[in-house]
Amino acid sequence: MTQNPPAVRPARPFFSSGPCAKRPGWTPQALQLDTLGRSHRGKLGKARLKEAIDRTKAVLGLPADYRVGIVPASDTGAVEMALWSMLGARPVDLLAWESFGEGWVTDVVKQLKLKDARVLKAGYGEIPDLSQVDFSHDVVFTWNGTTSGVRVPNGDFIPANREGLTFVDATSAAFAQDIDWTKVDVGTFSWQKALGGEAAHGILILSPRAVERLETYTPPWPLPKIFRMTKGGKIVEGIFQGETINTPSMLAVEDYLDALKWAENIGGLKALIARSDASLAAISDWVANTGWVDFLAKDEAIRSNTSVCLKVVDPWFEALDDKAKAEAAKKIASTLEKEGVALDIGAYRDAPPGLRIWCGATVDTADIKALLPWLDWAWEKVKAG
Repeated sequence: MTQNPPAVRPARPFFSSGPCAKRPGWTPQALQLDTLGRSHRGKLGKARLKEAIDRTKAVLGLPADYRVGIVPASDTGAVEMALWSMLGARPVDLLAWESFGEGWVTDVVKQLKLKDARVLKAGYGEIPDLSQVDFSHDVVFTWNGTTSGVRVPNGDFIPANREGLTFVDATSAAFAQDIDWTKVDVGTFSWQKALGGEAAHGILILSPRAVERLETYTPPWPLPKIFRMTKGGKIVEGIFQGETINTPSMLAVEDYLDALKWAENIGGLKALIARSDASLAAISDWVANTGWVDFLAKDEAIRSNTSVCLKVVDPWFEALDDKAKAEAAKKIASTLEKEGVALDIGAYRDAPPGLRIWCGATVDTADIKALLPWLDWAWEKVKAG
């Protein structure tokens, strides 16, 4: 018999893996709106865009000689800009263990058609053998696999004296995980992830080595305007001073600034990581005492503290065919959504059936703890039919 619903509900049921929960206490009234209706190329707009860049560098603790630019089309746009502008100078190793990494493989192998491309793959919940990566090549990978709940354990596998460039999709890792940026030549993320910003804008981070590549290598294929970062063989410095390639939403910029200021006020990157780690710890304690569910990532060292992916391991569920498993997992998520206690926690469409709970820094651990009894309740309800 299905138990009664738990008495305590999450105060904020927003556990989507993107766009993610707004920061605690967020209201539209918190945003500064004097840039609206103004040109982003005017003095005020450029100053606010430059402020977003400077605060990003400060909160992330980027090396002083790294450049940060605000670019179009979210994290995807930032990654595409980098791949299309810089790959081809060397052979490339592509690491894929979930859908977004697979997407970059498709870009490089089927669109750019690079012949010297080597793909290192692993299934959902696993990670490729990082010792096999050849760093005389360029290397492309996601720091945190958003759809698999698997992250690289750290940056130790990347040599400081590498010959190739590292291209790191860090969209669900930035502001929540301890990234050694000295090991990253090209880094990307979007505002909609760990700081709960609005979508459509990306951040592109370049090391001096990446800038050197841009200034010394011209790819053999044409580049659309929104991908072009050089002019006359030199980097367009304005991109990294707030002079965006295309028109940004200044409302989204103000929202991102609000999130960055919140991050600074709570203690910066260390506090952000601690919040995500605390939420993962709460789920870990629950999983350890729960028979019907487990982490998709078996190895604790590679488990994400942001996009926490869970699989159902109950014998009743395991006996179902693939279609029935997918339907049962979706029903758990929809049951919780109908109750208003957890929104958008179904597994990604290409991932194994299960649940995906965002634990980035803008999510309160108290809400994660309140959610866990509801997961048990929903599971019993679905299993009982």
